[in-house]
Amino acid sequence: MTAPGAPDARPRRGVRDAGPPPRRGAGLALGAAGVLALVVSLAVALTIGPADIGVGDVWSVVAAHLGLGTSDLTPIRDGIVWQLRLPRTLLAAVCGAGLAMCGAVMQSLLRNPLADPFVLGVSSGASTGAVLVVVLGVGGGALSVSSGAFLGALVSFALVLLLSHTLGGTTDRVVLAGVAAMQLFSALTSFVVLTSADAETTRGVLFWLLGSLGGAGWTDVWLCGAVLAVALVVCLAYARTLDAFAFGQEAAAALGVSVARTRLVLLCVTALLTAALVSSAGAIGFVGLVLPHAARALCGPGHVRLLPVTALAGAVFLVWVDTLARTVLDPREVPVGVVTSLIGVPAFVAVLYRTRRTR
Repeated sequence: MTAPGAPDARPRRGVRDAGPPPRRGAGLALGAAGVLALVVSLAVALTIGPADIGVGDVWSVVAAHLGLGTSDLTPIRDGIVWQLRLPRTLLAAVCGAGLAMCGAVMQSLLRNPLADPFVLGVSSGASTGAVLVVVLGVGGGALSVSSGAFLGALVSFALVLLLSHTLGGTTDRVVLAGVAAMQLFSALTSFVVLTSADAETTRGVLFWLLGSLGGAGWTDVWLCGAVLAVALVVCLAYARTLDAFAFGQEAAAALGVSVARTRLVLLCVTALLTAALVSSAGAIGFVGLVLPHAARALCGPGHVRLLPVTALAGAVFLVWVDTLARTVLDPREVPVGVVTSLIGVPAFVAVLYRTRRTR
C-alpha cells in the first residue's frame, strides 16, 4: 500500500526505467564531441582514394571555392575534391543524419524499437518511381530518376495515410498500412524490371535500389540539406511531445498532447525527409534502425538530446561506410546499402535479443 499523498513507486506497465538523465554539461560535451568527430571524418574521408590528396589540399580547395584563399592544385585534382569527393561525402553525412533521426522519431512515435524510416513504404514507392522513369521512360524525358523516385515516395506515403485512416488511424494500423504499401510497390518494381528491362538496365536499377552515392552532385546536397534542416527544427519543436509518447497515447493525451495532430505532422515530416534522401541516394537500410539505439545508450531517451546526437552519429557512420564502399574493391564500387546491411544485420539481431530480454 502507498501512503496517502506519497508518490506511487510502482513501475508503469510498458515503460522501461531509463535511469537518470544525463547532466546538461554532459549533453553539451557529447554534442561537441559529435561535431568534432564529423568534421574530422569529413576531412579524412576526402583524402582517401586513388588520387594522392592530403587534408591540407582539401582545406585549400574549399577555401579557394569559398573565396577565402587560393589553391595550388591542378584543375584535375581540384575537380576531384570539389566536384566528386566533397559533394558525395557531404551527401553521405546528410543522408546518414536524416535517416538516423527519422528512425529515432518513428521508434518513439510508433512505440516500436524495430521501426525505421522505411516502415511507411516510402522507399518501395521511390523504387517504383525510379524504375518507371528508367525502364519505361515515364515522363517522356521531363523527369529525372530522382524526380521519379520522389514522386513515387509521395504516392506511397499518401496511400499509407489513406489506408491507415480508413482502418482506424491507430498506431498499429499505420504500421500495417506501411507493410501493405511496401509489399505492393516492391511487387510493382519487380514486375516492371522483369518484364521490360534488359540486362544492362536491370544492373543499373539494382545498383540504385541497393543505395548509391556515386551520382551525388551539389544540387542533391543543397536540396537534401535544406530538407534535413527544416525537419530537424520541426522534430526538435516536438521533442517534449515525443517524450510524452513514451508513456502511451492515452497518457500523452491526458498530458494535453494532441495525439492525432502530432502523429500526422511528424509522419509527414519524416516521410518527406526520407523521400528526399531516398530519391538522391537510393534505399540505404539499417541506418535508421540501429543508430537510434546506439544514441540512446549514449545520451538517454530524452529527445532534446537524442535527436541531435542521433543525427551526428548517423552522419559520421555513413561517411565512413561510403568511404569503405567506394574503396574496398577499387576500382569497382560496392553499393552503400550492401555495406550498411552487412554491418546492420548483427546489430539488428542484438536489438531483437535486447527487446526479447526486456519483454
